[in-house]
Amino acid sequence: MIKRLFIANRGEIALRIVRTAQRLGITTILGASQADATSLPGIQSDEVAIVGPAPSNQSYLDVDAVIAAAKAARADAIHPGYGFLSENARFAQAAADAGIIFVGPDISSLNAMGDKLMARKVGIEAGLPVVPGGEAADKEEALARAEETGFPVLLKAVSGGGGKGMRRVDRAEDLSAEIDAAMAEAQASFGDPRIYVERFIASGRHVEVQVLGDGEQAIHLGTRDCSIQRRFQKLVEEAPAPAMPDDKRAAIEDAAVRLTRHLNYRGAGTVEMLVDAESFDFYFLEMNARIQVEHPVTEAITGVDLIEQQILIADGNPLGIRQDDLSPTGHAIEVRINAEDPDAEFQPSPGTITRAAWPAGPGIRVDTHIATGGKVPPFYDSLIGKLIVHAATREEAVDKLAAALASMRIEGITTTANLHAKIAANAAFRKGGVDTRFFKEFAA
Repeated sequence: MIKRLFIANRGEIALRIVRTAQRLGITTILGASQADATSLPGIQSDEVAIVGPAPSNQSYLDVDAVIAAAKAARADAIHPGYGFLSENARFAQAAADAGIIFVGPDISSLNAMGDKLMARKVGIEAGLPVVPGGEAADKEEALARAEETGFPVLLKAVSGGGGKGMRRVDRAEDLSAEIDAAMAEAQASFGDPRIYVERFIASGRHVEVQVLGDGEQAIHLGTRDCSIQRRFQKLVEEAPAPAMPDDKRAAIEDAAVRLTRHLNYRGAGTVEMLVDAESFDFYFLEMNARIQVEHPVTEAITGVDLIEQQILIADGNPLGIRQDDLSPTGHAIEVRINAEDPDAEFQPSPGTITRAAWPAGPGIRVDTHIATGGKVPPFYDSLIGKLIVHAATREEAVDKLAAALASMRIEGITTTANLHAKIAANAAFRKGGVDTRFFKEFAA
């Protein structure tokens, strides 16, 4: 039974895990870098264990250091959050070797989904459609793949995520330079320079399905739409995916459950699909074998605590929710508040928060680790909080989002709050069902 939980992460997700674990009566130990030792998650966790210096490659990404700290803290389990080591099979194996429960899927699932080419193969085995393309071992093979699929194409890092190592290429003459750039970024971000080539679908929507499994049973918790992205980084997420025919939505959800069962998947996961915005035909992209940044919108419409479900399943409990138990209500939208300056090419804006007045009220949720006097260090991702709104209809949710953003006051640094206020006022966004081209046209 899990009694002591080591949280190998930082920021809002670390605090989110602390609060759910404490509600379950579990002692929490935050595995923090020296820069995060006195952060809000550190203050609110029961214990703090320093895993290393501020740079993430010497702390949060150091498998041996994190495992050593967890062992020293007498942890029964490790929750990796998202990012960092959350989908790292070596980390999960090291935890198992140390006799510590990994709060996440089995190592076989991490291996199957951690490599995009393997994920593609498994998706095909499970009967899911995939975007035309394939691996490119060198430039000649990449060009051959591109000629097969037709331009434009996407170059993707095999071990990638978060838009890193991803490049759109419109012309054959640009392919060589873009391959070099994609491979270099993939090597720097993931230690793996491999890439593959995929057809670029111009009018596509990014729709994903939240799933839960206990190794035998699997359910879905509905769709999310994450089509508003900048350079393949998500900005706005909502649930359920708007403006989608019921039969198409059901087909996507069924496909996600089919893949989850095929994997004998344990824990929370997200099956990502690319949906043609006109025909609603869909293609399997990948499965994120972890909790997602955008999980609160699913929690808002279902009432299910996904972190709690992760912990219960990791502790050996069978899935306690049946598909028929779920009856999602209303509409939820999340915007990511980043310490970035949208007017200066989204340059990071680290510093000290001189005032943090987050919105509150019925149907408003804020997941953040930032309060007045808090510091945004320059070493990590720029996410400082997530604003989530929930209402009976999408129109009401958009209105609530606009009002909440208008009341928000974050001072001392520059944030993306004003950008989101402009998105909330945009006619195309308010109508719903925008595709991945939205932000480029919006920002033009």
